[in-house]
Amino acid sequence: MTHYAGPLLTRDVAEAMAAARDAGGVTWTGSLDLGRSTGEASLGPDTWRWRNVDYPWPGKLKDRSIYAWDGDGFDVVSCFSGSLIKLVPTTWGVPTFEIDGIKMLPTSKESPLDDARRKVALVEPRGKRVLDTCGGLGYFAACCLDAGVAHIQSFEKNADVLWLRTLNPWSPDPDSAEAGGRLRLEHADVAEAIAGLADASFDALLHDPPRFGIAGELYSQAFYGELARVLRKGGRLFHYTGSPNKLTSGRDVPSEVARRLEKAGFRAELALDGVFATRR
Repeated sequence: MTHYAGPLLTRDVAEAMAAARDAGGVTWTGSLDLGRSTGEASLGPDTWRWRNVDYPWPGKLKDRSIYAWDGDGFDVVSCFSGSLIKLVPTTWGVPTFEIDGIKMLPTSKESPLDDARRKVALVEPRGKRVLDTCGGLGYFAACCLDAGVAHIQSFEKNADVLWLRTLNPWSPDPDSAEAGGRLRLEHADVAEAIAGLADASFDALLHDPPRFGIAGELYSQAFYGELARVLRKGGRLFHYTGSPNKLTSGRDVPSEVARRLEKAGFRAELALDGVFATRR
């Protein structure tokens, strides 16, 4: 899928541009790609120009929303096909996304990309073949590419999330020069696709599944057995878990996951907001 190359607006950005216009300015300098780069827009009374294209001034924009140009106007980057999936701005520039109002990535203390970078560092991807089971917006993949991964195989089950990636400038494009052919992204359910992967074909694994209540199969003993099968001995794994239900039910999901991974053939320990494991 081709990546979007037009401007991305948030309420703060649109208000800053309008304030510069109302103050008599003819140009505004800032980011129109969620902090990925900085550029200059030319300001007119009825339109503004960016990268040699004229755009009408948008109406009032909502908070916690990102807007893209659809050819007729600026529309919220969201879609609904069973669930409402939405790209959401953060104070860090790098966006997160929500499914039915539930935030999918941690953003309270740092950028979701920086959060991903800390987790990716645990598996030391440089020069390795890495399996990224649940690609999401692709931040694990982006960090692996930056770290010098040899190849990363990424799966994403949700077509709407793949669509969000084409509008998010921070999501890596498999066809880009930066990726250099090292990223393979497949629209598939890893719970099914993993059966087709060869034994010991990966040096490291990154597993960031949806919550247990949504995708319990990705926390199952059978699936962990498949992860052990495709990872070479000594290979590293990071499994994001968070701490769901800990306060309300007392359930300790990270410890449950660690025990299942141990049974599957890993040495496991709690790390960051998940479990770090090594294939025995």
